[in-house]
Amino acid sequence: MSICNGKTRVQVFYNTVLRNFPLFCPKCKLTHIVDVEKLEIIIKNSEKQTF
Repeated sequence: MSICNGKTRVQVFYNTVLRNFPLFCPKCKLTHIVDVEKLEIIIKNSEKQTF
């Protein structure tokens, strides 16, 4: 579900609706802001995770 095709720990079903959801990818260490509706994923923004 992420740009690098790494697996995330979020499950999305047909009736799942997410708006401005911060999706973190542990493989590429990026946080992607996504919208999800009816299994359609729209990536709005990507930013590097800083600690």
